[in-house]
Order: sequence, then structure tokens, then C-alpha cells
Amino acid sequence: MGVHERDSQGRGSESAPAGVGLTTGEVARRLGVAPTTVRTWDRRYGLGPDAHTGGRHRRWTPVDVARLERMCALTATGIPPAEAARTVLDEATQERTPTDPAAPAPSEPAPAARAAPAPPEAAGEAEGVEAPGRRDEGGAPRPSVRARSRAGSGLRLGDVRQECKGIARAALRLDASALDELLETAIAEHGLVAAWTEVIMPTLQAVGRKWESSGEKYVEVEHFLSWHVSGALRRGAPPTAADRPGATLVLACVPGENHTLPLEVLAAALAERGLPVRMFGGALPVESLVTAVRRTGPAAVALWAQSRTTASRPLAQHVAAMEWGVRGARRKPVVLTIGPGWSGRTVPGLPRPTGLAEAVAVLETVVSRQGTASP
Repeated sequence: MGVHERDSQGRGSESAPAGVGLTTGEVARRLGVAPTTVRTWDRRYGLGPDAHTGGRHRRWTPVDVARLERMCALTATGIPPAEAARTVLDEATQERTPTDPAAPAPSEPAPAARAAPAPPEAAGEAEGVEAPGRRDEGGAPRPSVRARSRAGSGLRLGDVRQECKGIARAALRLDASALDELLETAIAEHGLVAAWTEVIMPTLQAVGRKWESSGEKYVEVEHFLSWHVSGALRRGAPPTAADRPGATLVLACVPGENHTLPLEVLAAALAERGLPVRMFGGALPVESLVTAVRRTGPAAVALWAQSRTTASRPLAQHVAAMEWGVRGARRKPVVLTIGPGWSGRTVPGLPRPTGLAEAVAVLETVVSRQGTASP
């Protein structure tokens, strides 16, 4: 009997090799809910996995996960969990054919935890849970790392890591505790740069596309997600590094620019590498920026612009021309123009990294050269 076939009692085969499927914790991260929620749905509504793999350990197959995804999709629309669970189980019963040996007779009550293929509404969510040709040591399908997916309210994510789906679901439900746990797990498992580039940023972009195409309906989700990303960055960042002569890095948004999150990510990534950072946040006035540069004597200044309307070439050139120090040993900062606002507005002679990893590498190199040049 195959892994997904059912015995005469309607439960999954007990002969599945150990390790097949996902653990409850892995399923919870993928769905964007707390592990206790998954266990509650199992205990209270009979939405547990069809098979045990020995002892009390539970493993969830792609069919089991698809059923829970359907549950998430229904509850995300405001349907109470009990009603959503009844719908999922009813759909499972309706999907069975009379010729299926596992199907109960008309007078036989349907087992509580029968699984069924996800209905059409959830097909996009389940897509990518199982990748053809990928098998584990026991011969069972292995979940793919990347998958084309969407969250329960039509939030299309594209070709992204599976963690994006869980984070998107938690954000759509405005589930603060689950979102914090998922973000911190992604950062811990992948590292800050990869977590931002491959998990967090694609999810933020998908949320942005959603509200732009929905008449401002999902603005609260974008703000909610951004706030929790910012919190996760601050909780995970190491203590601020002490100043080192010629090694300080100044990060600021240009005047009129209030999108600070990408700059916060850069600050956290530099702090991870033990580099002293001075973060000034959004919309720093010109006079204040000039004062901050003169007071800190930084090795480099990173100027973030989200919009082309805020990116100012004269400002970048002015900061790059600033000098300090004694005569004969005057120094200037290296000025980086970062963010999409600088696209098409390149300032000659100034680095323009196109991504987080590149910006970190450029700034590390600048600090290293300054240290070598120092007496």
C-alpha cells in the first residue's frame, strides 16, 4: 500500500518509513500558525495526519498539509474554525467515489480525519508542496525548498521559499506572535542577508502588489508586516559596536524619504559584522545630515532613496566633497547611493550597490581600506 493509501479503517498506512513527511513544527512554520494551533485543530476537529510513524511522533504528508492549507484559507476569510473544519471534512467526504475501497458505506459515519485533495480554491496554495522527482531516503516525496504559491486571500508570491507562504499567512491574519516566531526563525536559519533577500523582501513586495491592486484594502497588512520585520531586526541584532577611528558608517534616508526598513536591514547586517554604525533613519534634513557627517567623520555614508523624486544628486555630491582632519591628512567619506530611487540618477564616481549583499560588501571593503591607511 502506498504512503497516501488508506487501510480498511480509513487511516493512513502505519508502514511508512520513519522520517517521511513534515513535523508539526515544520507544518506550523509553513502555514504561518503556532504549533499549538495545528495540534488544537488535530485534537478538536480531527484534522490530524492520516498516519503515525511510530510512538507519538506525527508526520504530515503533502495531502495532510493541503487539508490544513484549506483550513487556513477558510479561517482567513473570517469563518469560525469549527465551521471551517466541518467544511474541510465535508469536502473530503464528497471527493470520495463509491468505488473507492476506503470509502465508507452510506450508513457508516465518515472518519473524522479523512484527507482529500485540496479544492480548486486552495489549489494555488498547495502547489509546490511536493516537487516531482524529489524523494527522501524512504522513497517518499520530499517538500521542495522553493515553490510557486499564494496565501489564503489570493496573495501571489511567485517562485519563492516556502517560508514566504507562512509569513504571508500570518501577516494576512494579523497574527503577531506567529509572525514574530516565523521571522526570527527565518533569520536564524538563513542568516540576515539571505532571510531578507529570499524570504522577507519577496513577501513584502507581494503584500505591496496586493494593496496596490485592491484599492488600498491591504495597507494595514503591509504596515503590520513592516513593523514586525523591524522588531525582529532589532531583537536579533548584536550590541552596537564601539567607534573605531575612521571606521564609522553613517546610514540615512535622504530628505523627504520615510521608507526606512531597507536601511534598518543594512544597519543590522553591518552590526552582525562588528562594524560601528550610526543610523539616522527617515527624512534627515540636509543641515542635520551635514552636521552628523562632520561630527562622526565616517568612512562611508549610505544615502537611501526609495523614490526618484527624493534622490538628490547635488546632495550626494555635496556630502562626498566634505573634508575633515588636519592639513595634509584630510579625509573624505565614500558615499553610497542605495535604493531604487537612484535608478537612472547615477552620480559619477559614487558606488551604487544594487542589493543588500553588495552594499554590505562595499562598506566592509571601505572600512578595511581605511584601517589599512590609518597610521
